[in-house]
Amino acid sequence: MPELDRGTKIYAGVLLTAVLVLIAIALCEPPIVSDLNDRLEADQQVGSFPYPFRVRRVSNGVAIMSTPRSSAVPVAQVLDKIFPGLGNSDPASPLFQELQEQLASTQKRAKAIVLKNPEIRQVQWELDRDWLMQHGIPSP
Repeated sequence: MPELDRGTKIYAGVLLTAVLVLIAIALCEPPIVSDLNDRLEADQQVGSFPYPFRVRRVSNGVAIMSTPRSSAVPVAQVLDKIFPGLGNSDPASPLFQELQEQLASTQKRAKAIVLKNPEIRQVQWELDRDWLMQHGIPSP
């Protein structure tokens, strides 16, 4: 195999460095996102909930947060994945209603925690399509 000339080695080094920098940027969370997610994880209710509510990004004072809930996805499917064993419970049953309220109250608490940060003026919810796919729920 022929040895590379000096110019090719330099070009390969610069190209490798650029690729590594791009990968590092893609994998790094901005400090505000990291701080908000740490606060969510530290909260007893939100941190122990089976679905991980997370801040995905912050843009112009708006925190975009993940949620498994959507009008396009039946809540029974989501609850069955968050609380395994729920099965095809009747939506009118007390257990179903209690678990649905637990999901809603935890999501509200996650939002309140994020809004305590003075840099955040609003929260927008974004359907967590990756989580849905990982749990066998077709996303809309």
